[in-house]
Amino acid sequence: MVLDLIATSTMGLEAVLARELAELGYENRIIDTGQVFFQGDTAAICRTNLWLRTAGRVLLQIGSFEATDFDQLFERTRAIGWEEWLPADAAFPVSGRSRKSKLSSVPACQRTVKKAIVEKLTTAHGVSELPETGSAFAVEVRLVDDQVQLLLDTSGAGLHKRGYRPLRGTAPLRETLAAGLVLLSFWKPGRPFVDPFCGSGTIPIEAALIGRNLAPGRHRNFAAESWPRCEGDLWQEARSEAADLAKETLEEAVIGQDISGQALSQARHHANLAQVTGDVHFQRREFSELSSKRQYGCLITNPPYAHNVGTDREVAALYRSMPDVLRRLPTWSHSILTAYPGFETLVGQSADRRRKLYNSRIECTYFQFHGPRQPKAGVKPLEAPTPAFGGVSEKAEGQAEIFRNRLAKRARHLRRWPARRGITCYRLYDRDIPEVPLVVDRYEDYLHITEYERPHEHTPAEHGDWLDLMARTAGVVLEIPRTQIFLKKRGRQRGTQQHDQVAEKKKVLTVAEGDLKFQVNLSDYIDTGLFLDHRITRTLVREAAGGCRFLNLFGYTGAFTVYAIDGGAAETTTVDLSQTYLDWTARNLAFNGMQGPPHRMIRSDAMTFLEGLPLDTYFDLAVVDPPTFSNSKRTENFWEVQRDHAALLNRVLERLVPGGILFFSTNFRQFKLNEAAIEQATVREISRQTIPEDFRNKRIHRCWRMVRIANA
Repeated sequence: MVLDLIATSTMGLEAVLARELAELGYENRIIDTGQVFFQGDTAAICRTNLWLRTAGRVLLQIGSFEATDFDQLFERTRAIGWEEWLPADAAFPVSGRSRKSKLSSVPACQRTVKKAIVEKLTTAHGVSELPETGSAFAVEVRLVDDQVQLLLDTSGAGLHKRGYRPLRGTAPLRETLAAGLVLLSFWKPGRPFVDPFCGSGTIPIEAALIGRNLAPGRHRNFAAESWPRCEGDLWQEARSEAADLAKETLEEAVIGQDISGQALSQARHHANLAQVTGDVHFQRREFSELSSKRQYGCLITNPPYAHNVGTDREVAALYRSMPDVLRRLPTWSHSILTAYPGFETLVGQSADRRRKLYNSRIECTYFQFHGPRQPKAGVKPLEAPTPAFGGVSEKAEGQAEIFRNRLAKRARHLRRWPARRGITCYRLYDRDIPEVPLVVDRYEDYLHITEYERPHEHTPAEHGDWLDLMARTAGVVLEIPRTQIFLKKRGRQRGTQQHDQVAEKKKVLTVAEGDLKFQVNLSDYIDTGLFLDHRITRTLVREAAGGCRFLNLFGYTGAFTVYAIDGGAAETTTVDLSQTYLDWTARNLAFNGMQGPPHRMIRSDAMTFLEGLPLDTYFDLAVVDPPTFSNSKRTENFWEVQRDHAALLNRVLERLVPGGILFFSTNFRQFKLNEAAIEQATVREISRQTIPEDFRNKRIHRCWRMVRIANA
């Protein structure tokens, strides 16, 4: 007997579900929104419940007709052979829905259908009452455009309930949707697989089930198992078929990664219940650490989005980081399900394919970025594969060659110059070529490369590969390993925006300059802790510091203070609002054996410090080297050098003895000194004299020497 059956699905997975039915051998499939109609025999009920990975339920359509009033609904429902399926003791709750139909009252439709079935069963079974103590036959009445469908639910609990996931983590993904993500991808057994946000393990486990051809319903029961029409050997035959078709193990385990140890503990428990423990390898790892030496793999994941985990800012930062991480897998394909709006804008490129899907009631998009095709065994590709994220163009290769030549020329020019002056940290390249806007500084046997923000035609991932190419080029020319090269990106400061900490790798190095020692951090901040362009200015401070009381405002890491003490300063005061910088200053003093009471470090903003000084406190020598902007949370006011410099400098000059010297410097390119507002001082710009020879950019900073004159 041919039955009319319906497999329901998440919207967007209907075509995948239809393919599953075709693979099971069922023809005459009709795809509709959220469901696929097909035909089969009674055994099809057993096989489809056991095997369908993306179906929500399997429904038996027991009748269909048109009805525009309740009499029609009653009579046509009663005319159906319900007794062929429902025994006299059947429990048959009726649910319903109605859309665009004259019979719009769902409760009334449910009552009418229930009454019609009762009358039919009492007559057909020759009984006076129906106890409903037997097997469950969930009946559903659907009305759409006055067309009625009467359905029996053969599944019972939804088919996403495989039985292996009793623990529910944060924002769980339904098993049926997870299986659909895998089936929509390019993954197949034998290819590398990773889910870097695996949570409780649903996607990797579903991939393992697919890879081993394990029927997803093999460990659970279904409503139709207790139906008389489906009893006998049908279920046993279906389960035996599933056991015979199962594969022993995956030739290559799938990988699930997550930062949460609790989630991974759940994932391992679920894999054990699903009997795929040996096929899924779970690792605790941050997304930023993702890498693989394997080729032509598939990344399939459902990363956090603001609807479920994390704040909007955290999620946006995560997505912006994706291109730089995913370009490490140049031959892989990447499939990402997210509900976050503007995802493609954040990753900086369009997906090769996108599909709307629903995770429960949340509308998501499945973005797929296709990697290169895997070549056939023994066949060498004619050209380099085009990665889904990243890649280096011929134009970039040409820029690297120009950069190589320029850097080699600069290195030859500066080969003897640093050694003659006892300099180990200096600038090699400063945006010499407009197409390569990098700054390359050498810190002994390390390189610190800073990129200056500029418009370009690359995607973020392509730009990351471009930067890596330039770093490798610099390393080859200067014979420095890639592990000793640090890349930074310096964006344009806008408004009161400041440069923040960029990493926490703590690559700290102690370097020498002028027979002194300084600690630099090459990895974690835009600036390293030692401004190389102030090398000469620091020397001027040392030469003027003998016997002085020295003030270092905006002290940063205390390099000026170290030079002043080395020049014989009797007392020093270093002021900064950052405790991090004051601690750094203390370490620099300690490296040079300069600790002691005469050398104070004070945490304060500059104006508050000056206003709080005792009236009898004066200095002989001062350095003011402020940032362009400062808007620390510790103070309500923010500093802006162009607006505030005159008031600050006058306040410092008030605290200098007659003849006292103030060095003032700024790297703000549009800065204009308000000399007319500077009181009680002679002012001389010494910018040209303070720019070191290794700096091609002669406007790297501007510097003035101010001398306090006696009161008139």
